[in-house]
Amino acid sequence: MDQIGYDESGATLLGASGAAALESPLSLAHRPEPCAVVLFGVTGDLASRKLVPALYDLACHNVLPRGFSLVGYGRKPMSGQEMRVLSRDAIDSFFGTGTAETRTCNDMLNDVHYVQGQFDDPAGYERLADTLAELDRTKRTGGNRIFYLATPPSLFPVIIARLGAAGLQRGGVVGTPDEHGENRGWVRVVIEKPFGSDLDSARALNAVVRSAFDERQVYRIDHYLAKETVQNILVFRFANGIFEPIWNRRYIDFVQITAAETLGVEHRGAYYEEAGALRDMIQNHLVQLMTMTAMEPPVAFDADAVRDEKAKVLHAVRPIPVERVEQFAVRGQYVEGTVGGQVVPGYRQEERVAPDSSTETFAAVKFLIDNWRWQGVPFYLRTGKRLPRHVTEIAITFKRPPYLLFREVDIPGGRVPANDLIMRLQPEEGLALNIEAKIPGPAIRLQPVALNFSYGTALEELPFSAYETLLLDCMVGDQTLFNRDDQVEEAWRVVSPVLEAWRNVPDRGVMVYEAGTWGPEAADTLVANDGHVWRRP
Repeated sequence: MDQIGYDESGATLLGASGAAALESPLSLAHRPEPCAVVLFGVTGDLASRKLVPALYDLACHNVLPRGFSLVGYGRKPMSGQEMRVLSRDAIDSFFGTGTAETRTCNDMLNDVHYVQGQFDDPAGYERLADTLAELDRTKRTGGNRIFYLATPPSLFPVIIARLGAAGLQRGGVVGTPDEHGENRGWVRVVIEKPFGSDLDSARALNAVVRSAFDERQVYRIDHYLAKETVQNILVFRFANGIFEPIWNRRYIDFVQITAAETLGVEHRGAYYEEAGALRDMIQNHLVQLMTMTAMEPPVAFDADAVRDEKAKVLHAVRPIPVERVEQFAVRGQYVEGTVGGQVVPGYRQEERVAPDSSTETFAAVKFLIDNWRWQGVPFYLRTGKRLPRHVTEIAITFKRPPYLLFREVDIPGGRVPANDLIMRLQPEEGLALNIEAKIPGPAIRLQPVALNFSYGTALEELPFSAYETLLLDCMVGDQTLFNRDDQVEEAWRVVSPVLEAWRNVPDRGVMVYEAGTWGPEAADTLVANDGHVWRRP
């Protein structure tokens, strides 16, 4: 992989001189146009661990256009050569030492630029504008640019306001001519989560964004939505006639969405003290999974149609009464225990965590969706640190048969188990349908059987990881997997009563659970009150 060339569309082509090339997964119609990607906070953790390696992987798949340019913006004084070394180190760290020596990496980083400036300094944005104008002339980027905000959330409003004040937000949404009849290209801004810390702050952030950018230019990124199995939810539901007719309250008993981690907070103690499990995982990732599971069929598979249906689900979520939050939500905090055979400390003993912290490391919430399809079907969402397994899944539990035909059969628990459909997001992406089958022999004996498939075995290996997918979608202008402003605000609305109740009684209601267990007992009671039990993946 030491040669690189270009096809007629300007996309990179590896192996132009005989070296083996990776086949591009894109048609010519979906190749991105030449553009500049500006990374705010380029010296930070997100840029080095995720974004720069993702751009390199896109280059290896023959996707980046010939006119692609990488521009860093940060407070630290640094030359373009120093940023190139920083980027090479990030690629080596992610893919293995020596990766950065390839011709692909050299070509990708051949024209790296760095702009030094404070994030609220107008002069820094003037220098950035000059750099981008020079790239338009030398690299023929045509005014196409992506501003990626890989900074702490507190800087989002500052950067967006300064981009607007500097006129850097100008450009056609899909490319429109200016007053001189010249194409001014497109401009897009990528905002990382969290999108605010509550409903009021989310509204305030959206107001700042709207003051500078058109909503069609805004890409609020949630890497969970780029996972293959998440996207496959829509295909599974709407491309298979056997499931859509039973995807409703008549046949589905309840839904569980779980995101469990074996790790603790590690070096993120300071962040987690402000966020907690509800903000960190449920408000964004798991609520989004709920909308994709519950949404109606869109009129088309495009950004507006899909996001319209997801927004309708959020509008239909029944408000949780603040005075009865304990009937709908449970929070917990891990104490010392054993995970994977190793004794681990409790949350309050973690680095940069207050010794009397009341921050939740486990959260479980029950939502009810008041619409025709889902009336009466509870959606249980839970997430936690230091749980027994690392797993993210959506479990659809169907109603049991109305009549127990096999009354004389020895069945554990005395009841035929319900059928479950499990959509696994990580660590092994795939699907499983649990059914009952007869054990061979003269007697009638039942046994659960899983009909299973996993990506990488039943289907081809995944071409891209989450960040590669989302960066590419942003380059080609596809907003389907990105959050819209109304979705963000509605997602905060549905969890606001829980946040308010927990804020009003910070020292009470936080249950403890031993590290290596499935959370506090109160979480089991939450679902048991409805006659259900949590899955133990």
